[in-house]
Amino acid sequence: MLINDRFDLGHGITTPEQYQPDKPLYKDGLPVLWEACQTMNGTWGYDRDNQQWKSSEQILQMLIDTVAKGGNFLMNTGPNGRGLIDKQSKERFSDLSEWFYLHNRSIKQCGPSDFVPPVDCRYTQNGNRLYLHIFSWPYFHIHLKDLAGKIRYAQFLNDGSEVFYRGFDPEEVITTTETIIEPNDIVLQLPTKRPDALVPVIEIFLNE
Repeated sequence: MLINDRFDLGHGITTPEQYQPDKPLYKDGLPVLWEACQTMNGTWGYDRDNQQWKSSEQILQMLIDTVAKGGNFLMNTGPNGRGLIDKQSKERFSDLSEWFYLHNRSIKQCGPSDFVPPVDCRYTQNGNRLYLHIFSWPYFHIHLKDLAGKIRYAQFLNDGSEVFYRGFDPEEVITTTETIIEPNDIVLQLPTKRPDALVPVIEIFLNE
């Protein structure tokens, strides 16, 4: 039996509904057991007239965001009066299934990482495997903080192709209008064209 915080008992699983927490949940310095509760459109049950559909990409990003913050993800869909799932829900399930076929190990048995991800990205981690989920595709490169000397290999999960990276001279600090590249940072060299994936994921093998 699972008890959530809606019983007002002062304990149980915390259940933020229809929003994503902006950071991992803690209480008294300890991680909180929590579950994000979301719907595919604006209602919990079937509603013919509710067309506020979340896109497949939005739903997947919410799932990744939840795992990256140490939570579980609940996605609701409601059958119609004939007990059937509507076309819009089926399309989203199909898109998510296609993504999971190639990227499931970036989610299954993964949790938060202590590394700080770049802007518009999320990290999940399982042991020495670090997964970089890229929500907004950058141009040609992406900076990763505090990973210099810690990476053994990197690849895209969608096709297994290698992702090359480089570090900086120990005394080199580059200042741009957006960020400061410190000596312990690395730069991943990305293709100009975004990979054919709902959310591209780079699997990073860390040194043991």
